[in-house]
Amino acid sequence: MRTSFTRGPKHGLHSLRRLSVRMVPAHAALAFLSLAPLFVFAVPPIWTQPEQVHLSYAGVPNSMVVTWTTFKKTQSRVEYGLLGGRLFEMNAKGDATLFVDSGAEKRKMFIHRVTLTGLKPAATYVYHCGGDDGWSDRFLFTALNDSLGFSPRFAFYGDLGNENPQSLARLQKETQLGMYDVILHIGDFAYDMDEDNARVGDEFMRQIQSIAAYVPYMTCPGNHEAAYSTDDEGKDLMRMESLFQIDNFSNYRNRFSMPGQTESLWYSWNLGSAHIISFSTEVYFYLKYGKDLLFKQYEWLKNDLEEANKPENRALRPWIITMGHRPMYCSDDDQDDCTKFDSYVRLGRKDIKPPAPGLEDLFYNYGVDLELWAHEHTYERLWPVYGDKVYNGSTEQPYVNPKAPVHIITGSAGCRERTDRFNPNPKEWSAFRSRDYGYSRMRVVNATHLYLEQVSDDQYGKVIDSTWLVKEKHSFSAWF
Repeated sequence: MRTSFTRGPKHGLHSLRRLSVRMVPAHAALAFLSLAPLFVFAVPPIWTQPEQVHLSYAGVPNSMVVTWTTFKKTQSRVEYGLLGGRLFEMNAKGDATLFVDSGAEKRKMFIHRVTLTGLKPAATYVYHCGGDDGWSDRFLFTALNDSLGFSPRFAFYGDLGNENPQSLARLQKETQLGMYDVILHIGDFAYDMDEDNARVGDEFMRQIQSIAAYVPYMTCPGNHEAAYSTDDEGKDLMRMESLFQIDNFSNYRNRFSMPGQTESLWYSWNLGSAHIISFSTEVYFYLKYGKDLLFKQYEWLKNDLEEANKPENRALRPWIITMGHRPMYCSDDDQDDCTKFDSYVRLGRKDIKPPAPGLEDLFYNYGVDLELWAHEHTYERLWPVYGDKVYNGSTEQPYVNPKAPVHIITGSAGCRERTDRFNPNPKEWSAFRSRDYGYSRMRVVNATHLYLEQVSDDQYGKVIDSTWLVKEKHSFSAWF
């Protein structure tokens, strides 16, 4: 919790000192003055100041969503203008939504969302947000280029906490240096956003403002976002009118503003020559929130992949990249998920009725090129893999025209749970592993070339792994 220090009314402390000198003995005056900070601290905050400012891409060309928080209802306005032009010459309005955290205090906050439209591709804008009751700091962003020839640059990672966020300082500096067009956060935020009646979530969102207020911060949910569960074990959650009114993942769903109408649980968007899909692995694990979520997501994924694979669409956006929190494969020795059992995400759940399908066959059959994961607090690059077997392009060039999707696990950005240990005897699909704290970078160069690298924060920003993924053909036919 951040304490707000203020001196109070202009002459308040001076008046206290004058009163103590003239009307009470010296020893009593000293005692009275020792309590003065308590009176200053008691001045209540106004709660109308915008904070936790972050950007996201609306999924529509020439747009950007600005999201922020206040603790009283205020205006939802963004004033902005081109860098070097007239400051704040444009104005956009949005809405504020009341979010009541489900903790014991039932803390209230207002989440403001304003969508900016008609932006000039690749142009840099200066903006601030708020209204007559208070304005944020001044930030800037560069509108995403909607050209198919755009080569976007990403930083991506998962498992970044409020405590021990080791990679954060380096990410902050690199983002403000203009090294990235987009940040992908692949689940697990703050550890946890709901803790201390959501104050940990507030502090985490303040921490990432120095990144997320400058570039779109695109997300997917992880297991640490699951709170809260219902207190009524007998309640049929799926009787609710709306799929997304159930009281789970509530801090995640309310704080972030991803494309589509699914409250950021799953969505897709296009950038350059890539079609990017974000989804929830957690629907396979939190069945108490309703099995319908699992099947609804699967149908959505199938429909989205089918649309992306229409010849006219795959020709424009040949790369299909997915991001989900819990990996299908991993070699950590933590007896969790893919090391404890055959991954539910990969193979589905046969222990429920009706059985739930997994995602490996779906992604393979629709020619997904690259799958990004987190959850394991390590970095691991896999050889191209399907059905637990390696399908390299060739012995000499395994990532040139590979015969199966490529998987990257990057969950070591930094959190209070520290890094994980590796199994000393990994399977043959494990190509490179590191326990260093760090994060990953990606550049979608063009329709055939994609570059990946891993940064070690422990080694002062050294690139410890790099790979070119080259594909002359995309889609299911590329596997043969």
